[in-house]
Amino acid sequence: MLTDYHNHLERGTLTLDYLKLFTNEAKKKGIQHFGISEHAYHFYQTKNILSNPWVDERRFYDMADYVALFHQAWDQDIDVKMSIEMDYTPGKHKEMEAFISQYDFDYVIGSIHWVDDFGIDLKEYIQEWEKRDLHDVYKKYFDQVVTLAESNLFDIVGHLDLVKIFKYVPTDEEFLLNEYDRATTALSNSKTAVEISTAGLRKPVGELYPDERLLQMCFDKNIPIVLSSDAHQPNDVGADYDQAVAFAKRIGYTSLMTFEKGERIEVPLG
Repeated sequence: MLTDYHNHLERGTLTLDYLKLFTNEAKKKGIQHFGISEHAYHFYQTKNILSNPWVDERRFYDMADYVALFHQAWDQDIDVKMSIEMDYTPGKHKEMEAFISQYDFDYVIGSIHWVDDFGIDLKEYIQEWEKRDLHDVYKKYFDQVVTLAESNLFDIVGHLDLVKIFKYVPTDEEFLLNEYDRATTALSNSKTAVEISTAGLRKPVGELYPDERLLQMCFDKNIPIVLSSDAHQPNDVGADYDQAVAFAKRIGYTSLMTFEKGERIEVPLG
């Protein structure tokens, strides 16, 4: 069985025709568990959770239209899960919980894209990497992974070590492994699964998320996984899954977690 739970419609339209391009690609690639998880910051209903100039320029959806799209798909027997990718925002737990609880999501992804006012994965902010203390950014990033896990608001944590996207990685291995350890300990005490994401292969870092040492810690602490492509266009659905499956099996994983309206079912990987 294969999953692809992390996909975005934002470069197209919230229409059934555009959605079908994604679901048809998933079917073609043998992905049995497929979901759309649009960025929550695009929706007017999340303004009280995350707001900054970069985000506010990109807030153009209404949740009513998003939910209606899935109902159209289900009415036509299109098997697609409804999800959201929420920017985990420290200090906004009540607001995030209130938003999530309003909708009948099959699962919710929590991701970290912001460290204070620094959009760590955005090209518009890339010059900031040279201005900031690398260890400080990493520590603050993994601080958020810990509190994301402790919140227990999310079913999946997205691209667990996204912070490496532009190849700014501490050379101090002891420091790095300590950050990995405390993040995975927190995740192991939560309901949160980790995704193996092939998106990193299409980014400057040129490798899967998460790092092999980090995924090994996940496995050793019995943290479940899903597979995701983080596709922002239809042809990236299930991209490079041969590498993702081989990676998971090499670490020792033999199963994936699946989600449906809050129900979690473990299925064989492969």
